[in-house]
Formats: sequence, C-alpha cells, structure tokens
Amino acid sequence: MQVNRCGVGVAVPGVDAAGTGSEALGTVPCDQDRLESACSGHSDGSGREAARVLRRLARKGGEATEEDCFPLFDLLAPDDGGASRTAAAALPFVVGLATDPGMGARTELVDLLVVLHRAAAKAGPHQVDPEWTAAWQRHRPAMQALHADPDPAVRRAAISLADGVPALAELCRAEAQPAVRVPLLLALGDAAAAVAAGSAAEAAPSARTEREVYEVYEVYGATRAVLAAALEDAHPAVRVAAVHACAQLDPLSPVRHAGPLVEAFSGATAPAAFEEAWYTPRGDEPWLREPVVAGTAGLFDDAPQAGTSFVAGLVDAARRTEDTALCHAALDVAWRLLVHRPSTGPALLPLAGELLAHPDGAVRLGAAHILAVLGPRAAPHADRLAALLDDPGEDEYVDGTVGEYARWALARIGDARALPGLVERLYQPYREGYSGGWIVGSPRRPDIDDVLVPLREHADALMLALLEAMRHDAAHYDGNGLLTRTFLRILKAWGEASLPALPDVVALLDDTCYSLDAAEALAAMGRAAASAEPALRRCAVLDAPANHCLVAWAAWRIGGDGPSPVRLLGDALNEEGPFHGPVHLLADFGRAAAPYAERQGLGGVRSAVRRRPRRRIPDLRGRAGRPDQDRDRHPGDPRRPIHHQGDRPASVRAARLPGRPPGRGAAGRDRGRTHPDEERAMNLRPELQPPPVSRRRQDESAREIHSREASPEGIADEALAYRGIAL
Repeated sequence: MQVNRCGVGVAVPGVDAAGTGSEALGTVPCDQDRLESACSGHSDGSGREAARVLRRLARKGGEATEEDCFPLFDLLAPDDGGASRTAAAALPFVVGLATDPGMGARTELVDLLVVLHRAAAKAGPHQVDPEWTAAWQRHRPAMQALHADPDPAVRRAAISLADGVPALAELCRAEAQPAVRVPLLLALGDAAAAVAAGSAAEAAPSARTEREVYEVYEVYGATRAVLAAALEDAHPAVRVAAVHACAQLDPLSPVRHAGPLVEAFSGATAPAAFEEAWYTPRGDEPWLREPVVAGTAGLFDDAPQAGTSFVAGLVDAARRTEDTALCHAALDVAWRLLVHRPSTGPALLPLAGELLAHPDGAVRLGAAHILAVLGPRAAPHADRLAALLDDPGEDEYVDGTVGEYARWALARIGDARALPGLVERLYQPYREGYSGGWIVGSPRRPDIDDVLVPLREHADALMLALLEAMRHDAAHYDGNGLLTRTFLRILKAWGEASLPALPDVVALLDDTCYSLDAAEALAAMGRAAASAEPALRRCAVLDAPANHCLVAWAAWRIGGDGPSPVRLLGDALNEEGPFHGPVHLLADFGRAAAPYAERQGLGGVRSAVRRRPRRRIPDLRGRAGRPDQDRDRHPGDPRRPIHHQGDRPASVRAARLPGRPPGRGAAGRDRGRTHPDEERAMNLRPELQPPPVSRRRQDESAREIHSREASPEGIADEALAYRGIAL
C-alpha cells in the first residue's frame, strides 16, 4: 500500500505496478505529468485540466465532495459520447480514487465510471479510442471489487458495472442488506428482459448456435431461481421488487401476486421498510411507500380488472388499518386507472362512494372528484354528495374544497341541489384575481364552463348569478374581464335560454377582442336576438374578410329576412382554401352550398375539415335545404357550427384521439395528424394534452367516447377527457 501526500492509503486489488492504481496515486505531481503526457495530442487542454481536477481530489482525500467531481463528467464524458484518449488515460486514476476507502464522494466517482462505460458501449468504433478497451479490461477486477465494498451506497452505485445477468443473480444471492438487494433485483429484471428481447429479435431458435441457446436458458434459470427466493423474503420491499422483476419476463406475474402485493404495502412496518430500502439502480435517494404503490399499479396496465381489484384491496386494507396515507395513494391509483381505462368506472364507483365518509379531507376530496368525473353514473351517491356541500376539507396539492367538488358532482348528475349558490361558488376564486397551477392529468378544480355548459335546462335559475359574475369580471378588470370568453361560451351553449344576457352580449360587439365570440353567442340565440342585427353588422372588421363572413352568417341566423350569405361564404372558401375558409359555416345552407363543395372538391374538403363530423359535406347535398330547420339547432347537435377546439363534438374528438387507426387514402393518411390550429390551441392550454398511454388504452377510450351521443353533457365529458381528466 502506498500513502499519498494527503496521508491516505490507496490499495487497488488486481492492478499491476506498471504505473497505475496505488503506485500512480502515490506521487501526485507524477500523476499530473503522466496524464498530461498521455493526452498531449489534445489541443483543447482536456488532459491538463483533468489532471488538475484529479490532483485536487487526491489532495482533499476524505474531504472531497460531489462538486469536486463534477468537472470530470464534462472533461471525460462529453455530450457527444464515446471514449476519448483523455478518458482512457484518466481511467486508472479514477479507479484508484473510487476504490480508496478513505476518499470522499466515492459514489460520484463510481457514477463516473458507469457513465464512461455506457458512453463507450453505445458509441461507434470510430468514437472509442483504441487504448480505452485495453485500459478498461486491465482495471476491470478492481471495479468488480466494488460489489463487496463495505459501504452500501458504493455497492448500489456499482450495480451498473456488473457483468451481465449471471453476475447480477450471484450478487442478489450474496447480498443481505435490503437497501442494496432491492435495486439489484430491479436491475436483474431489466437485464434479463433485455437479454430475452435481444435473443428473440436476433434469430429464430433453429438459427441460433448451441452457445446462444445455452446463454438464454442460463439467463432464465438464474433469474427465476433468484426471484423465486426473493418472493418469499421477509422484507416487504424485497418482495415487491421481486414482483417488479418478474413482470419484466412475465407480464401476468403481478396479477398472480396481487394479494401478496397488498399485504406488503399494508403491513404495520411497510412505510418505514420502503423508506429504508427502496432504491432504484440509478437513484441516490430512497422512495417513500406511496410512490412505489403508484409505480406498482402500472404493472396492471394491461389487466384493468386485476388493477381494479388491486385498488380495492388497497382501499380495504387502508380502511381496516386506518392508514390514511395508503388510502390516499390507492385513490390516486384509482384516478390514474380511470383516466387510462374509462371502462373501469363502474367498478371504481362504489369505492369512491364509500370513501366519501373517510375522516381525512384529502381522501373525501379525491372521492368526490372521481364521482364528479363519472357524472350521471354517480347518481346512487347523490345524497352523500349533498351532505358534503359545505364540507371545508382540502387537499394540500389540489385547489378547492370537498364541498366544491361535491357540488360539481351533483351538477354533473343533474341534481337540483347543486344549483343554489353554484355560480357564486364557481366565480368566488376569481373575485380577487385567482391563479393556480396543476399537473397535467391530475385532479384539479373544474373550469366554470366545464360545470355550467351542460346545465342548459337550468339556465333560468342560473342566469341572474351568471350575469352578476360577468359584469363584476368586466368591471374589475377595466372592461377586459379574465373570463369574458368563458362566459360567452356558456351563453353560446345555452342558446335561446341565454336571451336575458342579450344587452351584455351586444355591448361586447364593439370590442374587437370579443366581437366574434359575441357574434357566435348571438347566433346561438336565434331569431329571438333579431334586435341585435344592426349592431352585429356594424362590428365587422373592415380589413379582415374572414370576420365579414362570420358576421354575415350570424346576422342571417338571427335575422332570417336578409339575403343568404352562402355566396359570400363560398367565394371566401375558394379564395382562402379549406384550412382558412368558412367550411363549417356552409353546413347551415343545405343544398344551396352543394356547388361550393363541388368547386372545392369533396376530397379536399373532407381532408380540410377532419376536425368536423364526416357527414357535414354530404349533408350539403342530401338535406332538404330548409334553413329555418337548421338555424335554431341546440348546441349539442353534432352538425352545429364549430369554431374552435373546445367545442368539438364527442364523435369527432373520439376520432381524433391519438392512436386511432387512420382511414385509407390521402384524406385518411392526413386524418391522423394534428391540424396546426389544434396544435396552437393545445399549446395554449396544456391540460388539453392527454397523458401518454398505450395504444390499447387509446383505442378503448376512443371506442367508449365514440359510442356516446354528442349531447351538451357528452361535449362536457369529452372536454374533460381531452384534458386527460375524465371520461
């Protein structure tokens, strides 16, 4: 053993004395000279700088910190990958420092070795210096000795340096400490799955050599023996890690072990056991039990019925042991399952109903939110929800109270007990300039229009409060209310029932920011708003031809006596093209619009309006052509005019869900893409983007949503589903 100038003894087993390992670290100036000499061909000075960093680390010895190691990652493992001459020359010194028990920041040095090894393995031959492979093989025994290091953190960091599945299996057998055994099991499952996948992809069994077949069987045999023993381990975190590893080779393994998983998570010592032992192969900090529950639930993604049973088991165990944290984690899993697999809603309904009586406010809030999302199907629990209308319970990470979500659930059910004070409660956060944030796909307070749009039948009872909120919003922000467009969307959805708001809507025609939204709201009111036609015609913006088209159409909708604007709309369609022309407005004119469909070409129009119902263009030919019948359609009619992302009918939205098979032909190929207008809308409202889900779950969601009729309630349902929030 040599002693460096810091007084730290360095011993590297298996390393010769030819200028590496302990001898190289014995004299710090020599280290720098040797490294600089080895990298003298580099014009960027990386060798000289790496030598200075290593020298500083050797001098600090046990006082070295993570920050002292950071420059080595930039110098030896650049972003472009590969293994440079500098890395090959520095490898002996990094190994010597990492294997020195008296050094500080050893886990960072081991992480550096892992990064260098992965970069060289992924790089092409031209990116790897010829000296790197020989240097790595020469110091490989010293690095493998890290698996027996007394420090558990060093053993965890060295897991990625293990030589394949047999080595990992042997380490799992020999390791007794759960905090190291858990990441070893997870790494073993990943490595075995990678070997099995690579073997299946390379060739058919008949084309493999005898050695290759033996290696595959060796991998399976070693892995299964170790995992079978781990499944019977006394430590709950080890048992759960074994199920995760088994799932890599057998996707149905979690289904068979659902009961033991619930027992592992619900034991009296489970929270402390997971916090002590659940490390990932690349993680430096342990996980709490609740995130592990969420990760384990993902193992049931392809078995929704088993996933629902797993959630039910967690809820029952949590209620039996009065484990509020586990109950909350189970509720989060239920929410994720509902978002990804809407067909599980009926099975989750009774669980959410039972949790309305839970003593913890966050659990009650989550249960009320799930019932609100389920809508009319939650009607059996209406009485329980009504009892929570004044519940002040909250969740630390979710805006709103239990009472607000219970009121939303009753409104979605259609229960009149939700109406008193509904608008006031919804608008209250905005009176003082409400702002908030949320995680995409997570529960959050509903938008005002999410709640009120489906309540057209109750518009008379809600109108006065809505107008008061609308006027307060406009006055509070000098006429530019934060929710003006939201209120106009509600009035548009309510149609003729929103006639009491006519003066307020007409007043907005003079504001170029809201004039077109106000015009659409007036058009939805129908002929009852005929007195607003002069003001409506004056609001057209002279230098915007598209505005003229919409204003002319809206004036025709409410007036009915003037000339038909079909020619104006048709000419604009031909001038601006299908992506910018008023295709959606032509649907109101029946056969009169057929010549413009012919002139544009049905194929082009179909491709251009893939966001609209597919029957829109054929209806131009086939309907009777009586505009009076089409003029007063209610907002839920699937043929109604559509102007923006938020109003798309459920049938069209289902067709546009990611993962839905595109049709045939040019139009079909284009139908699977996202229109630029949709992309802009989704960028402005990130919650419109659904969470990443598998193709199977996407197709299931699309089928379920496509089967529902495009009613106002269906539109609200689909608005939530497109946000990744509801059915």
